[in-house]
Amino acid sequence: MKKIGLLSDTHGSLPEKVFDFFKDCNEIWHAGDIGTPAIIDKLETIAPVKAVYGNIDGAAIRIRTKETSLETIEGVKIAMIHIGGYPGRYEKKALNLIKKEQPDVFISGHSHILKVMYDKKHDLLHINPGAAGKFGIHQKITMIRFDCDKAKIKNLEIFEIDRRNRLS
Repeated sequence: MKKIGLLSDTHGSLPEKVFDFFKDCNEIWHAGDIGTPAIIDKLETIAPVKAVYGNIDGAAIRIRTKETSLETIEGVKIAMIHIGGYPGRYEKKALNLIKKEQPDVFISGHSHILKVMYDKKHDLLHINPGAAGKFGIHQKITMIRFDCDKAKIKNLEIFEIDRRNRLS
């Protein structure tokens, strides 16, 4: 079993509570719009980081990450891209990735809106962890953690606080 911490859209800002929420994670995944390499460095003090770059990420982030990620963890095939859309409204690159790779879980960020929903058409779980940073339209800071175990996603937990209280 592996515990995965998942966040997105930090935009160069990381809430202190991330350290408690992800402390028992084996890996941390960032679904793009990281902002600065320092965010990756801070997350790596908790656990190894896998990340994709987002539309705001410059060269310093892009040399350390990829546009898409495809991993199989404990029998769960996971695809990740920053701009993905949602079931029934996937972006073109995301839909091509889903059709080609047929993942069990599809992760994207970008919208700053937390969503966990099953896509019947593509037989996958779609996860958008929302936004963990202080910049953007969102009112809540959100992150997710879950276990990959025996080809299943288990124990999915959501972290949520008001953005104005992000450090408390």
